Amino acid sequence: MRWDELFADLEAQLEAGLGAEERVGEAEEERLRLGRLSLRDRIAAMGHGRRPVRIRLVTGALLDLAPRTLGRDWIAGDLAGGAQAILPLTGVGALLPTAEQIGLEPPPPREGALTDRLGLPFVLRDLARRRRTLEVTTRRGVLTGTLDRVGRDHVDLAVHPLDEPRRSTSVVRLEVLPLTEVVLVRVD
Repeated sequence: MRWDELFADLEAQLEAGLGAEERVGEAEEERLRLGRLSLRDRIAAMGHGRRPVRIRLVTGALLDLAPRTLGRDWIAGDLAGGAQAILPLTGVGALLPTAEQIGLEPPPPREGALTDRLGLPFVLRDLARRRRTLEVTTRRGVLTGTLDRVGRDHVDLAVHPLDEPRRSTSVVRLEVLPLTEVVLVRVD
């Protein structure tokens, strides 16, 4: 009978030791996973299923963006009222998650989508090619106009009223903006 108690005690100690070792391993795996989680991943997870994500821009303005496409350093999505926007990740001041969005679960894996590798200049070049009239929020204010050229780290914006097409008579001035100054590009 004493042998049964001894072996039961040893078995309980072994199970407790193995359980503790397993918990330490799981905690370490979780720390490593969180260490690899990027802001882009958090936005993707929070907006999975096109749920709006509340974002405070670096300018202090608040917006709700329902992500549609994620690039390397930008997010495109829908704003309230039907407008679409491109948000450079450098324009994010803070994420304001709801209780349902607070989790740190990664978004579902994507199968090597091409857009994951496309940088902001590529997307802006497409808008310049299409000659779309845009509202560009910068760190210093809001400008309206048309992108004339897009370089590696800057854009040439022909500033003109939003309700007028780009014509030499409607262009007020040309501004060369570093991409680091661009906070949000809104397309109606």
